[in-house]
Amino acid sequence: MKWEENVRKAVPYVAGEQPGRPNVIKLNTNECPYPPAPGVARLAAQMNCDNLRLYPNSKGEGLVEALAEYYHVKPEQVFVGVGSDDVLAMAFMTFFHSGKPILFPDVTYSFYDVWADLFRIPYRTCALDHEWHICPEDYRQPNGGVVFPNPNAPTGLMESLENVEAIIQANEDVVVIVDEAYVDFGGTSALPLLEKYDNLLIVQTFSKSRAMAGLRIGFCIGNEKLIGYLNDVKFSFNSYTMNLPAQLLGVEAVRDDAYFRETTGKIIATRERVKGELKKLGFSFPDSSANFIFASHAKIPAEQIFRALREADIYVRYWNKPRISNSLRITIGTDEEMDRLLEFLQKYVKTTKNGEM
Repeated sequence: MKWEENVRKAVPYVAGEQPGRPNVIKLNTNECPYPPAPGVARLAAQMNCDNLRLYPNSKGEGLVEALAEYYHVKPEQVFVGVGSDDVLAMAFMTFFHSGKPILFPDVTYSFYDVWADLFRIPYRTCALDHEWHICPEDYRQPNGGVVFPNPNAPTGLMESLENVEAIIQANEDVVVIVDEAYVDFGGTSALPLLEKYDNLLIVQTFSKSRAMAGLRIGFCIGNEKLIGYLNDVKFSFNSYTMNLPAQLLGVEAVRDDAYFRETTGKIIATRERVKGELKKLGFSFPDSSANFIFASHAKIPAEQIFRALREADIYVRYWNKPRISNSLRITIGTDEEMDRLLEFLQKYVKTTKNGEM
C-alpha cells in the first residue's frame, strides 16, 4: 500500500508478560511485592472524583515540591512524568539532537535502542567487561550524549560513584543521563554530583521501591536549565501528561519515608537470603544491588529453566539475546513467593541432574 511508505516504522520494546490468571508467582517485571504506603490507600479512598472533570496541574507542582524537599533540591530542578520511561523518552528527544551517536552499554535497559531508533538518533553500544561492569574509558570517544542505568539492568550491578563521575567528567559537552530506577535497593545515587556538573540528569521512578508501577510516576533531577528545556519539549508534546490521582497519591508516597525504608529493607534482606540459596543450587550471578538477581546455572540452560518455571506458574524474565541468553532475571518477591521459587528449583535441579527432564 502506497500510504505505508510514509509511516514511521519502529520495532517496539517488549515488556514482561502480564499473566491474567490468579495464583501466579510474578517475578518477571521487577514490581514491588508490597503495597504502597498506607497514606496512599487512605487518600485514594477519600478522593473526590468530582475533581476528575478538571485538568490536572500541568507541571505536577505539588509532587515536584514534595520531591524537591525530600531530595534537598530546588523545585526548578525537578521534572515529573508518566513513569521513568516517559521522562527518559522526553530526555532523548530534548538532549540527544546533535547528529552524533549517543553511547550506552551493550547489555542494558532494552528501551534505549528503541527510543534511539524511533527518534532517529544514531547510537553506539559499549561492551560491558567480562564481569558485567561498565568500562569508563569506552565513554571517552566523541558522542552526542551518554545514558546508562546504575544499578544496571538486567545485571543488577552497581558502578562506583568514582566511575560514574569519570564518565560525566569526560563528557561535559553533552548531557549524561544516569538512570537510577533501582538505586533504592542498595545503590549509591549520583545526586551529590549535581552541584559539580550541569550536564548531569538523574532519572528515578516510583514503580519499584515506592510500589506504584500502576500509577506511572517517574521523575528526574538536574540543573535548572536542563529541567527548563525538558519542560519546553513536554509542553510542545502534551501539557497534561500526568493525571491528578498520580500527582496526589505520589505526594503521599514521598511523605512516608519510614514505610519506604521498611519496604526496601525487606526486599534487600530477601534478596541476600535468596542469593545464598541459589548458590547452593549451582547458580551464579553478579552481586545485585537491585530488586532482582540475574542468574545462570552451571549445567542447565536458562531457557529450559524458564520454560519449566512458567509451566509451574512462576514467571521470570528471559531474553534470547547475545551475551545474556543463558541468564534469567528473577525479581525479588515476598519471602513466601521466593520460598516457592526455591522449592521448585531445588526439585528441578535435583531431578535434572539425575537425568529426569
